[in-house]
Amino acid sequence: MSSQSPPDIVYIRDLRVDTIIGIFDWEREVRQTVSLDLEMATDIRRAAASDDIEDTLNYKAVAKRLIAFIEASQFLLVERMAEEVATIVLNEFEVTWLRLRLSKPGALRGSYDVGLVIERSRQPGGEG
Repeated sequence: MSSQSPPDIVYIRDLRVDTIIGIFDWEREVRQTVSLDLEMATDIRRAAASDDIEDTLNYKAVAKRLIAFIEASQFLLVERMAEEVATIVLNEFEVTWLRLRLSKPGALRGSYDVGLVIERSRQPGGEG
């Protein structure tokens, strides 16, 4: 396994979760939908050779963990939610780098959605 080879990417696109998010009083009273696009760097070669789910990054397990976390959370800012999501993925799954796009569909009149994109990686020499 050469350290020079580019990472393999496992992704989840448009994972929609209802949660409490926002700074306005009305946003604290209703659940809104957030959408996540997640690209996660991992090495798929062992799974490709074994054809065994235990040898890969299980995107269903990632999605279930994030859905449970986000549904139970209440954030003021998407920035805070994005950092928490990134930390969970990097600390709990075999992921060395991720790109997360987190959006609030319909949050801004005249716009399909608004949000942010972050990239995070594991700290050198340690977990997460």
